[in-house]
Amino acid sequence: MLLIRQRRMVASFWLIVLAFGLILAHLYQIQLAQSYKYTRQAFQMGSQGVSLEQFPRGEITDRQGLSLTGAYYANRVTVIPALMDDKDLRLRQLAAILSVEAAQLQDRARQGAFYIDKALSGNTCTVLQNAELPGVYLLPVYQRYGDEPLAVHVTGHIGKISSRDQLEQLQSTGKTYLLGDWVGQSGLEYFYEQQLKGTLARRWAGVPVDARGRVIQGPGMLVESADGDPGRLNVITTIDSRIQRIVEGIMNEHIASGAVVVMQAGSGDILGMASRPGYHPEYYRAVSNVDEMPEELFVDHCTALFQPGSVFKVVLAAAALEEGLVELSTVFNCTGAAARPVRCWNDAGHGRISFQQAFAQSCNPSFVEIGHRLGADTIIKYAAAFGLDKQKITGYPVPVDSRQDLSLIAKPHNLANSSVGQGPVLVTPVQVTAMINAIACGGNYYTPRLVAGLKDDSGRMVRQFGAEHPEPVVSPATAAQLRALLREVTESGVGQKAALPGAGSAGKTGSAQVSGYNGEKVDAWFTGYVPADNPRYVITVLVRSGNSGGDTAAPVFREIAARCLEIETGLDAE
Repeated sequence: MLLIRQRRMVASFWLIVLAFGLILAHLYQIQLAQSYKYTRQAFQMGSQGVSLEQFPRGEITDRQGLSLTGAYYANRVTVIPALMDDKDLRLRQLAAILSVEAAQLQDRARQGAFYIDKALSGNTCTVLQNAELPGVYLLPVYQRYGDEPLAVHVTGHIGKISSRDQLEQLQSTGKTYLLGDWVGQSGLEYFYEQQLKGTLARRWAGVPVDARGRVIQGPGMLVESADGDPGRLNVITTIDSRIQRIVEGIMNEHIASGAVVVMQAGSGDILGMASRPGYHPEYYRAVSNVDEMPEELFVDHCTALFQPGSVFKVVLAAAALEEGLVELSTVFNCTGAAARPVRCWNDAGHGRISFQQAFAQSCNPSFVEIGHRLGADTIIKYAAAFGLDKQKITGYPVPVDSRQDLSLIAKPHNLANSSVGQGPVLVTPVQVTAMINAIACGGNYYTPRLVAGLKDDSGRMVRQFGAEHPEPVVSPATAAQLRALLREVTESGVGQKAALPGAGSAGKTGSAQVSGYNGEKVDAWFTGYVPADNPRYVITVLVRSGNSGGDTAAPVFREIAARCLEIETGLDAE
């Protein structure tokens, strides 16, 4: 009996120790790990106040942590009705100063404290300060979107929850949502809605009230701020805002509709990625001229499918060299406009032309013959190896477009047109960039990556999207031959307007005929890399409704490439 009693006492002791351990762990969570959360909740429950954030969400940044949305602080009129001596009078006075409807302010005041999301002129600020209205303050509010946000098709935009179905779907994820809340509607704002959504305001203004909602005399209006919100995360992209700004500035001058992708050579990291036409992601600016918006405004052309034209000849050249079907000196015969089934862009024809020159001059009949020698199955195999059937971008889960189907190349009557990048061949500018990067990297394909990871407000990487291991596509010897061919294009071929003095460049033109364009307009491509001997940037330019790849896209490539290299030498103004 004594032994049994001792065992029970020992067991009871350890149960008490365990219980105390659990209590201490819980106290740790309350006092230390989640003290900010509970402190903020207590402050908000015992006050009438308002969040000083336009949208309580995590940041979307470039690789250095700089905001891509252009987030900034701006003074906004903050109203705390509980501190007003004569609410209706003060609200009418405020409405007159701000030139807004008094009824609107009165409606909002019934709900409690609020701020007016309206930019103020210097004169208005002066009048407001001189009026000294009780319960009215000028406070800095964190605005999510600046005047010149970057990569808007990548970051996306937000909008209000508009349906019960959408609300229920969001609520099922574990975070609190209400009908009318602002949530991600496209791009990274949409893909990472659950991670970006804040659970607590980083800054809050309010006045203490008692259990009946009456103002507690003494403290007056209080502003509380903290370093972060443990419930939200920040999306860290691979984009370099300096390069992104260069790309968008040049596109604004030269490209009304199209896309540009800049990739870091030797990896799959996307440094710049922009689509035109563009838009401003701030909701009211975006919809203010909705009747005038083109249908393609919200389409990200960087991940949309287009016929690549002669850019696809890179695949055929790689396959023919790797399979030993041609050498650089192999001779073809081009009869120009008389060639069948696909004519050459050169009406007079190139006559007898070597494979090396056929690539540099983008001779269609030569590559139709190469396509027949290779056969559809071999072309499909190499196109897939170069990633032209993979729409994956690490960290950027864009839905797959099922129209991309390389097997269509093998269908009857498709081989000739496919050999020159027409017919059923469809690619995205991101895929084209990754294809050229594989050649610049000695024949190794790198999966494109746009998101590096998710960080909390302390800067700790909570989730990392690592670069995938490269996959061999062609041998280093074949890759070296392809680099020589790409350089020939800019030195003596149809891409000479992409030539970059000093550093040198290499690449390929493409001119895809598209139905619906007026006259001789095409989707104009140029894709390549700089410098020619030691590639650091792989750049793809697509200009919709252009003249040709060599005339329209190549000069844009050259300008972007030159500016990117200036960053390394410290010449860029940014």
